[in-house]
Amino acid sequence: MEQMKKKVAFLLADEFEDSEMSNPYDAITKNGNEAVIISLEKGEELKGKKGTISYISHLSATEANAEDYAAVIIPGGKSPSHLRENKRMVEFVQQADRAGITISAICHGPQLLAEAGLLKGRTLTSYPAISDEVEAAGGKFVDEEVVVDNNLITSRTPDDEPAFIAETIKKLGVSAY
Repeated sequence: MEQMKKKVAFLLADEFEDSEMSNPYDAITKNGNEAVIISLEKGEELKGKKGTISYISHLSATEANAEDYAAVIIPGGKSPSHLRENKRMVEFVQQADRAGITISAICHGPQLLAEAGLLKGRTLTSYPAISDEVEAAGGKFVDEEVVVDNNLITSRTPDDEPAFIAETIKKLGVSAY
């Protein structure tokens, strides 16, 4: 029996951490799953911090409905701090969380979750420099490679990508490797 293909949202803005976008994106799309890049504007070219890769957004946050996706992935870098300033992007992750949709956030990704008020009572990890921000938002920070708390998957840095991707793939129930 062929496994059902999944639709995954990538929330992205300029200055994302290159590998934290490209590696999960490649893993998700490798077996025919659909990756949809949602940003502040549709058709916007988004450049990574290193300037070596870029992506074009498929939808703006105002056009996107979280319940259309099996998972949401939030790469790190400076992208999450740009996204968290957008009310509709914050509402999108709140909608995803209410629906129990898997939300995977790496590095600075939890900044968007903090802005959305989703960390209270949750255990997670992030880039160590934002651990105070995570705790101020009510989250319990742990310094681990990957942390799964119900529908929330978090990791610290690009070094943690293999575990981050593996847990996301496992939660989605798709094969990627």
